[in-house]
Amino acid sequence: MRRLAIVASALALSACAGGPPPEIATPAPVLPVEFYFAPDGQTDTSLAALLPEEDPAYDTLSAQALAGSPTLGEAIARIDQARTGAGRAGAERLPSIGANASVTGTRTNPAQFGGALPPGIDFDAERVAYAANLTARWDLDIFGRLRAQERAALARVDAADATALAVRNALLAEIAGSVIDWRTLEARQAEIEDDIEAAEELARLAGVRERAGIAPGFDRVRAESAANASRSRLAALESERARLMGRLMTLTAQSAPQVRSALALEPAASELPAPPTALPSTLLVNRPDVLAAAATLAAEDAELAATARRRFPVFDLSAAIGLLAFDPGDLFDEDSVVGSLAAAIAGPLFDFGRIEAEIDGAAAEKRAAFQAYRGAVYTALGDAETAYGLVAAADRELAAAQAEADSLQRAARLAETRQEAGLADFLTVLEARRAADASGERAAAALGRAKRARVLLWQALGGDPQPITRSTSQ
Repeated sequence: MRRLAIVASALALSACAGGPPPEIATPAPVLPVEFYFAPDGQTDTSLAALLPEEDPAYDTLSAQALAGSPTLGEAIARIDQARTGAGRAGAERLPSIGANASVTGTRTNPAQFGGALPPGIDFDAERVAYAANLTARWDLDIFGRLRAQERAALARVDAADATALAVRNALLAEIAGSVIDWRTLEARQAEIEDDIEAAEELARLAGVRERAGIAPGFDRVRAESAANASRSRLAALESERARLMGRLMTLTAQSAPQVRSALALEPAASELPAPPTALPSTLLVNRPDVLAAAATLAAEDAELAATARRRFPVFDLSAAIGLLAFDPGDLFDEDSVVGSLAAAIAGPLFDFGRIEAEIDGAAAEKRAAFQAYRGAVYTALGDAETAYGLVAAADRELAAAQAEADSLQRAARLAETRQEAGLADFLTVLEARRAADASGERAAAALGRAKRARVLLWQALGGDPQPITRSTSQ
């Protein structure tokens, strides 16, 4: 009864000092019903179809990046670190068992007793003790502080997983965009080389006419100037190509020859896929940054609960059993067996606001995590809306650029026909040909922007949802 009264009084005291953690409102963000710039009607396009998967250069470089990217390797290491923390938090809930052994020698001065010992009593001034013990300690975690800490650690593992997934998606998107830019440069180069060839042919014809005395030398000079201008544009592409090479080397952790050999692979012809249909609500389960923010919020909620439970007492059970003897031969005698069993309770009584300040700090961390989660949700909404709008705008630009190129090509052919019939001068033909050639390069650039916009949409809608595995970093 006396023990029961002690425990009851301790619980009553803790109830006076403790209480539930403060309530932090975390309402669900309000999402729109649909995306404003999304295409009308359902499409059967998969999200993965937005990437240039038909291009062998992308397949090769993305596989190399997943296998050896330092950025992704660091993110996976963070997952391992979080898992280690979760394992430690779970282990804290289990008993702690240890063992020890010792040999202790002591020498005592008999004079410390203040005089001679009584007759018949012998005092050994030098003694050696031999001991071996098995100890155990267990925090009962009655109020759930350790359980809350374990929940927080597990939530941080989820956050690390989602962060690594976001890193992988960003890595794949950058590689896809760089490969598309490289193919766009190749298409622009082909168009510019056609420009040079056409301008050189016009210069040759103008030279023939000049030598025949039927055309001034100015026509030849204008045609040569047009060819030189195209050569200048062609040379400018090399700086962009060098920048892309360097970027792909950084992303894939490969050398320049390895990257160049992958880019030398010929891509297969493909059509632009239609943008896939998605709802704003899917971003909450597809976007890695939103998942990471939600997991961080759950971790901060559990940390707040664990901090609030520090106001309650801690119940500990401890025990020890061992052997103690003063002669090695007596170590395993029955009288050498010793042991102890103890139960302890400890809790704060007057801490002058220390724990309350920690609780207020944990509550502020949870409020900050909630606002970060809201920010991630609305960032995802903005990214997806922007990506849908860019795809629609890029498709309209591409259609207009291709129509312009077709019209100017017909105009150039017509001008050449009229010149042969004597109905148009050389300057008209030259200007028509230059306009037609420039429109082809613009159409190639517009096609690259349309493909780029689809990669942005892929990333905005969540990218690859497959979880990160160790195999991707080895």
